Amino acid sequence: MIKVLMICHGNICRSPMAEFIMKQMVEQRGIADKFYIESCATSNEEVGNPVYPPAKQVLQSRGINCSAKRARRITKGDYDRFDYIVCMDSNNLRNLKLMFPNDNGKKISKILSFAGIE
Repeated sequence: MIKVLMICHGNICRSPMAEFIMKQMVEQRGIADKFYIESCATSNEEVGNPVYPPAKQVLQSRGINCSAKRARRITKGDYDRFDYIVCMDSNNLRNLKLMFPNDNGKKISKILSFAGIE
């Protein structure tokens, strides 16, 4: 199973949207059983809060229910649990590199690097 962790600053907008859209994509392709996808934050500012209402509306407009999602902060154990740690921007990348300075598994990347954009 491929384990993917999406990361943004607060885990109420971008990373939950990336999490739920990717979940929908793998389900539509019939490969959801091959993936475990989650999201979290680099900060603790929004821990416990639901997805930001405008982001939730965008997901709902695409038939995606994220009502059970609550923000959480990344932990040291997440590095070992996930195969890919995908952040939404350069600030998130910087924060992750501070938390996981060695990144020996080369797990941390920006989401746009998968589109050939750094």
